[in-house]
Amino acid sequence: MSTFDEFGLKIEIQKAIKELGFETPTPIQAETIPHLMSSDQDIIATAQTGTGKTAAFGLPAIHLADGGNKKTQTLVLCPTRELCVQITRDLMSYSKYLKGINILAVYGGAKISNQIRALKQGAQIVIGTPGRTRDLINRKNLSIGHIERVILDEADEMLTMGFKEELDAILENTPREKQTLLFSATMSKKVVAITRKYMKNTVEIAVARRNIGAENVKHVIYRVHAKDRYEVLKRIADMNPNIYGIVFCRTRRETKEIANKLMHDGYNADAIHGDLSQSQRDEVMGKFRRRSLQVLVATDVAARGLDVNDLTHIINYNLPDDPEVYVHRSGRTGRAGKSGISIAIIHTRDMRKIRDIERISGISFSRELVPSGRDICEKRLYALIDKIEKVEVNEEQIGPFLNDIYEKLGSFDRENLIKHFVSAEFNRYLSYYKNARDINISDGKNKRDSREPQERKSRSERRKTKFATIYINIGGRNSLNPNRLMGLINEALDSKDAVIGSIDIMKKFSFFEIEDSRKDALIKALNKETFEGVSLSVEISKEMPNRVPSKKDEYFKGKKKKKYGKDQKFWGKKDRKKKGGRGKRKNRKK
Repeated sequence: MSTFDEFGLKIEIQKAIKELGFETPTPIQAETIPHLMSSDQDIIATAQTGTGKTAAFGLPAIHLADGGNKKTQTLVLCPTRELCVQITRDLMSYSKYLKGINILAVYGGAKISNQIRALKQGAQIVIGTPGRTRDLINRKNLSIGHIERVILDEADEMLTMGFKEELDAILENTPREKQTLLFSATMSKKVVAITRKYMKNTVEIAVARRNIGAENVKHVIYRVHAKDRYEVLKRIADMNPNIYGIVFCRTRRETKEIANKLMHDGYNADAIHGDLSQSQRDEVMGKFRRRSLQVLVATDVAARGLDVNDLTHIINYNLPDDPEVYVHRSGRTGRAGKSGISIAIIHTRDMRKIRDIERISGISFSRELVPSGRDICEKRLYALIDKIEKVEVNEEQIGPFLNDIYEKLGSFDRENLIKHFVSAEFNRYLSYYKNARDINISDGKNKRDSREPQERKSRSERRKTKFATIYINIGGRNSLNPNRLMGLINEALDSKDAVIGSIDIMKKFSFFEIEDSRKDALIKALNKETFEGVSLSVEISKEMPNRVPSKKDEYFKGKKKKKYGKDQKFWGKKDRKKKGGRGKRKNRKK
């Protein structure tokens, strides 16, 4: 079928989908819709996320629904609330010109009383999550004794999430003479077991070879130590001012932590996870769809059903254990002929997973270096200049203020005016990334030496340097880290040549060493500055704070340190004899 007109759908449905821009059916729609319109055979369809399967089963379900019969005729089961709401919204838009067709979503996290009230009014098509659907059936509020078709959407994910018991309970109570449709991205053993138990005389539809990565998605790996993954995430966001993407984490806890860090650091981000109420989830997703949020942090489960267009980036904060899951994630970008980027932040132990993904999916990863501080500053500067160049000037709105503006800026020549204007927008990136270190894991290739001059000083030169210890009234609570502190020092001295010694960042304050000849100039400069809204107070300290002794230090305190030898190591043979060990047992035998 080359057009939707050839399917024989009701005129009202054709009108609605034309308004939605439906022109040419996707492969899954072209194969599924004609079959459902003319046959009651069961269908097993292998389809990836974003292939158009909602319309594939939804359009025939609406077409075949009897508006004069208020009993439930089609039951759609799906794994998450988001997907449930998304399917319901789509089906409502397809059927908006049909009279008497009611479509209802039932899911946990919403008031069950409202859903019971809506069911009493009648709904020909019910879309539900397994848990809430089973609950409503047990309460006898949802009758499935007369349904004509059951649709299992994202069957693999429902089983992965542990809904097998609920699915069994629901399917066992449906009529034997019904049509069952199963849509799944993967055909795991659990999915196959469901098909064998509840489906018969099936037709199998596979629209494309499984586990194929989208052709217009670029796959990139950044290889760093695990402790540097968050720093990579920030650099990706800073390097891409117009980023609109999803960050995938492994656990709900990690999702919340990463989203909170991003928001605390001033990024336009939020999280979606299982601890949110339905109203909170709807609010976050509404912001993301409107692009009020640029970055959404989520787990695979929470992201099910998030049908969002034009994503520029998919970022794998953790690689999934299953290569197929990576393909599903990356398939959320690069849709509708547009290009996208899927980034995997990995460490040394993840290379096996990368090779498995490449082997199974045909994807080829490009190993790239994490953007340096200079790369990011350069990109942000040019982005700012482009923004200024393209901004629309409204003479009517700014006209009344121009004379005052000219008067205030009259003392600046063209060169200084440009410098001040750019610096006002740009200083934050300069100060943060001025001394950004190279966080790439080196494999001997493409090693980039991004160290600043003070990092390249020879050890002998450092030993000869006389240091002064400085106290500063900001610490970890103010988002201070060694990189930002060095950037602050360099900016205050307007130089990168100062030799910096030890740095000790506490919660509310910090200590650092600076070459003695620079201390007075630095203290004078820093005491005029602010950092994260805090007025700096800097002064000379007598010495670096002592390290808190560990339990190991206390244990060995006062003990004579012995050489490591056959009979001389701590708790050696001689000691065991003294403590009643092996030697004592020998004496007992004698």
